[in-house]
Amino acid sequence: MFFAYVGFDAVSTAAQEAKNPQRDLPIGILGSLAICTVIYILVATVLIGIVPYSRLNVPDPLAVGIDATGLTWLSPVIKVSALFGLFSTMLVTLMGQTRIFFTMSRDGLLPAAFGRVHPRWRTPHVSTILTGCAVAVAAGLLPISVLSQLVSMGTLLAFVLVSIGVMVLRRTRPDLERPFRTPWMPWVPIIAIVSCVAQMAALPLPTWIRLFVWLGLGMAVYLLYGRGRSRAASSAARAGAEDEQQDAVL
Repeated sequence: MFFAYVGFDAVSTAAQEAKNPQRDLPIGILGSLAICTVIYILVATVLIGIVPYSRLNVPDPLAVGIDATGLTWLSPVIKVSALFGLFSTMLVTLMGQTRIFFTMSRDGLLPAAFGRVHPRWRTPHVSTILTGCAVAVAAGLLPISVLSQLVSMGTLLAFVLVSIGVMVLRRTRPDLERPFRTPWMPWVPIIAIVSCVAQMAALPLPTWIRLFVWLGLGMAVYLLYGRGRSRAASSAARAGAEDEQQDAVL
């Protein structure tokens, strides 16, 4: 069920392209979440009213529901619409990933090529091309079951880390300007962490092994390349050195 909500967080990755991100991003994320949740509930209610829920544990439950109504002319329309829905989800996810690589490149964590912007369209075209090619190769060579488990594991881990980050920043940077504040702290992040970890625990052991291998590769890239080039780390180090100098003078 959580996979239905993958993609809403991609709105935040386009903050630099929004005219008024402080106002528009919370409205876009929370508004789309509310609208889609209502639509999901209505569609699920209609489906289980047409066919027993036990028959819907298939890759194409909407098609099963339409076929059960006898409206044969509507079935192809629903199936094609479902394909376009998958395409849009894939494109949104790819867009979000390229913006993450763009920001990491501007911080020095990735090579400068990921931060290049197209002179006309003003989008990170190099990052988009590289990410699209990598995803296409993975989709063409790896079994769909392995990919789905890896995507589930990675997405749930990202949600856990973001929830932890919210709590840590509230404690370590209480005076940081926050145009939007997560309500009901710390219960919302805690509930998110518990629910995500519970779903991660249900994934098979090979997926956990692949996760640690992937994290190891990412850590290697950070230690060997990004750590010494990170602008944020350099700024923090300079700020710490200046504070030490001031303390010494005092």
